Amino acid sequence: MSDVLQRALDDAANTFRSLEKLSREIDRAADLISASLTGGGQVLACGNGGSAADVADFTTEFACRFMGDRRPYPALNLSTGGSLLTATGNDYSFEEIFARQVRAFGKRDDTLVALSTSGKSKNIRRALEQAKTGGLKSVALLGRDGGECAGIGDVDLIVPGNATARIQEAHKFLLHVICEIVEPRLKK
Repeated sequence: MSDVLQRALDDAANTFRSLEKLSREIDRAADLISASLTGGGQVLACGNGGSAADVADFTTEFACRFMGDRRPYPALNLSTGGSLLTATGNDYSFEEIFARQVRAFGKRDDTLVALSTSGKSKNIRRALEQAKTGGLKSVALLGRDGGECAGIGDVDLIVPGNATARIQEAHKFLLHVICEIVEPRLKK
């Protein structure tokens, strides 16, 4: 086995083992999302780059289906929509691309799920701040030490480590675990 592969496997295993410490926070995140979806609210989700792709999958798991056949639930990926993103970035700033959408589409029964592998993404920080201002619940999946995004949301799922790829893989895993917890609570 190549050294790169062995190192990646070891790092991934260590990163995934560290997730056991997040059991209580994972349950809290699933509770918030379940309450939104079963209470007439929706899930809003955002991230940059690879995290944008991960929230696209996450929202699809609710709006389409995850494991079983059931009715669709409202989940909106705020990382799509080139016209809205570029207009907001141009007219306001890149920091506001998600916060403006949280303000436009979010309501008190909703939950925002925001991803930042570094915890330093200013637009993710602003989205979490806007969620708090608007009375939404929020779940932040962060990396390293959580950065400047830590502590703003209702639930922080912080994946320690320095390798962005391993943090992103863990975020994807956590999102799927949350889906596994939430889906049985949803009406068919």
